Amino acid sequence: MPFRSLGLDAKILTAVQEAGYTEPTPIQTAAIPPILAGHDLIGIAQTGTGKTAAFTLPMLTKLATPVAGPRRTRVLVLAPTRELVVQIQDNVRAYAKHLPVSVATVFGGVGEQPQIKALRSATDIVIACPGRLLDLMGQRCADFSGLQFLVLDEADRMLDMGFIPSIRKIINALPRNRQTLMFSATLSKEIESLTHEFQRAPKIIQIGRRSNPAETVTQFVYEVPKHLKSALLVHLLEDPGMNMVLVFSRMKHGADRIARHLETKGIRTATLHSNRSQSQRLRALKDFKTGAVRVLVATDIAARGIDVDGISHVVNYDFPMHAEDYVHRIGRTGRAQAVGDAISFVTHEDHSELRALERFIGRGIIRKRAEGFNYNAAPAPSFSTDERERRGPHGRPQRAGNPQRPGYSTSPQRSGSAGSPRSSGPSRWGR
Repeated sequence: MPFRSLGLDAKILTAVQEAGYTEPTPIQTAAIPPILAGHDLIGIAQTGTGKTAAFTLPMLTKLATPVAGPRRTRVLVLAPTRELVVQIQDNVRAYAKHLPVSVATVFGGVGEQPQIKALRSATDIVIACPGRLLDLMGQRCADFSGLQFLVLDEADRMLDMGFIPSIRKIINALPRNRQTLMFSATLSKEIESLTHEFQRAPKIIQIGRRSNPAETVTQFVYEVPKHLKSALLVHLLEDPGMNMVLVFSRMKHGADRIARHLETKGIRTATLHSNRSQSQRLRALKDFKTGAVRVLVATDIAARGIDVDGISHVVNYDFPMHAEDYVHRIGRTGRAQAVGDAISFVTHEDHSELRALERFIGRGIIRKRAEGFNYNAAPAPSFSTDERERRGPHGRPQRAGNPQRPGYSTSPQRSGSAGSPRSSGPSRWGR
């Protein structure tokens, strides 16, 4: 089915064609007609299947028809992270390039004044993170009295991040006569129960199994002792085929440590987490997209909304605590029908999470071992007390007359093993 058969505005069809798209994805084919018909909707589809265009294209078609009276904001999109907000903005601007439609973003980490100005000038489409938007609404900066569409994107993640109380406050201030759309790769029962508050008899569109990762992603598990994970990552990155790699760390400080270790091995790396400023986060994404860095190390929250073409591999350096996070992580590769690999490092402490994940996705994940890698290497040694007294900061020998401060310790890391990153095929625990 071509896009022109979905009832979209001619100017939007031109923009879609110029963006290089010829046929809609299944979620777009299923969701666009009921949205154009005025229904509330819940859209569930795997990450990377075109959900953003599924709600953007029909809304822009509605916005192509002017309304009488003073200009007001007509669309509000709520998303959990600033990266996702920026991604949605980029999509909206691409599809609305031939329409007289204004777009603004609202999120924390940057100055308020341009956002206040955009809200007060009744920008047509506002794309926002709930926290900053609620703050500005408290300052009476926004007028949503003419709102036609409310979109909740990545609704399950907003629940996980604790945004639901803020979303309730925002929605209570919106007109009831609106169209409300919810989209996500996964949709928990808790979120489904909230739809009774936010929506009116919504149509439910589900593409594929709700817990199934994208079929174009090949998934592997590497069983590895915890102290050898950094060495194994370096070992695997010797493969030139791993040319655009997204690495997930559970903690932001862990992300920094991984990045520093890779840099010492000559691997250009950037980080993306909540301790980074907005300019640093945008620079990291830009460098990753352009190939200035080969590896991007990110945390789960910061990585929502990463929409980068050509990611060859996703590496779960720290195994995710929740199966839904795994689905979102590996969905960063294999996007838009492209192929990709998802690699997970699993330690003995991760056994229960791995079993829970396999139950969740309904299948086992292939175990692999890296050829040429020493799985029996000992942990990097810690200095003894006597050795610490003879050494200064960073493990350098202490010069006479400059005693070391008491309590200082250091644990240098041993570099990863050299050798081919090729894998020898499936293995099981205990091999």
